Amino acid sequence: MNRLVIALGGNAILSDDASARAQQRALEETSLHLCELIDRGYEVIISHGNGPQVGNLLLQQQAADSTKNPAMPLNACVAMTQGSIGYWMQQALNNTLEKSGAKKRAVALVTQVEVDESDPSFERPTKPIGPFLSEEEARVKMEEERQTYVEDAGRGWRKVVPSPKPINIIEVDAIDTLVNAGFVAICAGGGGVPVVKNEDGYRGVEAVIDKDFASCKMAELLKADKLVILTGVDNVYINYGKQNQEKLERVSASRLNALIEENQFAPGSMLPKVEAAIEFVNSGEGREAIITSLEQLKNLYRGAGTVVYR
Repeated sequence: MNRLVIALGGNAILSDDASARAQQRALEETSLHLCELIDRGYEVIISHGNGPQVGNLLLQQQAADSTKNPAMPLNACVAMTQGSIGYWMQQALNNTLEKSGAKKRAVALVTQVEVDESDPSFERPTKPIGPFLSEEEARVKMEEERQTYVEDAGRGWRKVVPSPKPINIIEVDAIDTLVNAGFVAICAGGGGVPVVKNEDGYRGVEAVIDKDFASCKMAELLKADKLVILTGVDNVYINYGKQNQEKLERVSASRLNALIEENQFAPGSMLPKVEAAIEFVNSGEGREAIITSLEQLKNLYRGAGTVVYR
């Protein structure tokens, strides 16, 4: 049986409407696509992003911050959004599975992901979170908050926070147990809650882990056959947006590395997805990564999307 880790972007859950109902509706639509794979007998493990959601929650925390009601730290906000999105996704999937007559059920698991306290990203924040702002709005925020904002892939300016690389998934054995028992596992949401290990155990740190790298690490540890990274386009392209753009269908990790050297992939957008795909296929024999859109999930077994091989 093929074991798949599917990484779903946070922007696929939240678009212009940040209300709970709008996000639930988006996940109800997403569940229809996911259930097609589950019905085909795949072992499915789902991760998801939370960039827009955790940024919005941070704004709410800061707006309500007071002595009696202090704002929660970033790692707690990651856990809170992991829980809320996991709840919505679990509910949507189970409703869809029940309607289709499937016996499988989904379970969301709050997941901690270990990072290295000395990771250089703590000195150089790079991970965009929160809403898109104009340059003028971002410069005002930078002055007020003493935080870093950057232009993100031509879509506006966003706050950036540390994004250390994942080195371990703390609950990996629990996830494996759930999948082996026939459940659809929803885990490592938002890249997982970032924690570091010391002599007293684990403690949370102020960071957001890239969900594609966390999904890659989870797929590696769970011995998945495929890592499926969902994005806004059906395929990866070179010379994207230009007249000579070229769609990639089957491509080796070595060729992708060469294309990275040519700066073909946007750092805040496609680059981490391509890097995670390369890392996964190089982690073991016979592993493949697929980068495609949610709409192409139903065609996965036909070779849809950009298939990356070792």
